[in-house]
Amino acid sequence: MDSSNQVDKFLEELCLSDFEKFKVVTFLRSTVLNMLPVTKETFKYGGIVFFLNDSFGGLFVSKNHVSFEFTYGYKLSSELKLEGTGKYRRHLKFKVLEDIEEDSIKTLLLQIKSLDEE
Repeated sequence: MDSSNQVDKFLEELCLSDFEKFKVVTFLRSTVLNMLPVTKETFKYGGIVFFLNDSFGGLFVSKNHVSFEFTYGYKLSSELKLEGTGKYRRHLKFKVLEDIEEDSIKTLLLQIKSLDEE
């Protein structure tokens, strides 16, 4: 199964199993694809992983939230509280669509684009 079919299957299953998380994932995914239209995506590690020149992050669903992971999150600055104590990765957690601050997400995506172009 090619990766776009795997992403579609993941989204279909999520829509049936947890519609609230489906709304969060589809909103964040469309924001990424609209802000960074050359983004490639694949289904990996149980979620949607995004690539420009390299992997820059992904969307993963857990029991209680959707996690938007940022591969080089330590390089990002945001008014949002990026979580994580590892060397590089940081993430944001969303339980419902209303948790998402769209302008702040767009700011992070613009930073990712700049970092990818370096």
